[in-house]
Amino acid sequence: MSRVAAVDVGTNSVRLLVAERAALPSGQAAAGRAGAAPLRTVEREMRITRLGRGVDSTGRLDDAALARTLDALTDYAARWRELDAQRVRITATSAVRDASDRERFFSGVRSRTGVDAEVLSGEQEGAAAFLGATGQLHGEPTPFLVVDIGGGSTEFILGRRSPEAMTSRQLGCVRLTERTLGGDPPTPEEVSRARAVVEAELDEVEAAVRPQRAATVVGVAGTATTIAALHLGLPAYLPERIHGTRVPAAAVSALTARLLAMTAAERAALGPMAPGREDVIHGGALILERVLSRFGHADVLVSEADILDGLALSLLD
Repeated sequence: MSRVAAVDVGTNSVRLLVAERAALPSGQAAAGRAGAAPLRTVEREMRITRLGRGVDSTGRLDDAALARTLDALTDYAARWRELDAQRVRITATSAVRDASDRERFFSGVRSRTGVDAEVLSGEQEGAAAFLGATGQLHGEPTPFLVVDIGGGSTEFILGRRSPEAMTSRQLGCVRLTERTLGGDPPTPEEVSRARAVVEAELDEVEAAVRPQRAATVVGVAGTATTIAALHLGLPAYLPERIHGTRVPAAAVSALTARLLAMTAAERAALGPMAPGREDVIHGGALILERVLSRFGHADVLVSEADILDGLALSLLD
């Protein structure tokens, strides 16, 4: 059985998925999305290394953040070899796209893992996120709007069986927080400034994608999944409970207000909060809240399947 490993090097976190092809339940094959091989997860891992720290202001990778990221990749390489993954794909997104010294990342990855990393464009990132998030959604009304809130960018992808319109915006939880939400907790003036930044980006999203057309909003990545965990009142981060949760727009709004009023230490004490996410989760929540409010959607369907799953499917296909 073919086994593959996909690694997503994001602005905030580095994640590994080792997976293999799995058979669809009887009778579902014809209903599945064209070309999508169903996945069986062997192992998932995530570490927050904040590779994108300061890239928005300096244009360069932070030495300590790069070292943390390469250490994580070294450990991941040992693990995928233990699990006998035959094909490996390492992709990087916003932080590496924006860094003028990105070759330091590429050479480090090559020497530590023996694999050449690749940088995805915003469009490639969006297509992979859409494939991963919707590949095993059956019976949900379409079109889907997949909202992938990352650390440095957010992808908006509209489509049914495949992307029909998409845009990638320089709007992520790390970037928005570093630019506008410096207080701990942020001041009302900072929050107002952050909202204005988000609204300006959503003007461009509306022109490019027309998100109002979506019947189902699918939220992926750490902001959306953490919001779902908080909505459910989970004592810890439990992926099997989070996946498939619908969070009403009113609940997202209330959680966003709560997170913006907290200090980073108070957010860190929340049970499902991954260490290292507490200082940017309020920025990501604000993005999600404004998307639902601006485009009139009643809720968000949260998925644990995302760009990693799309990358793994691309290796299996």
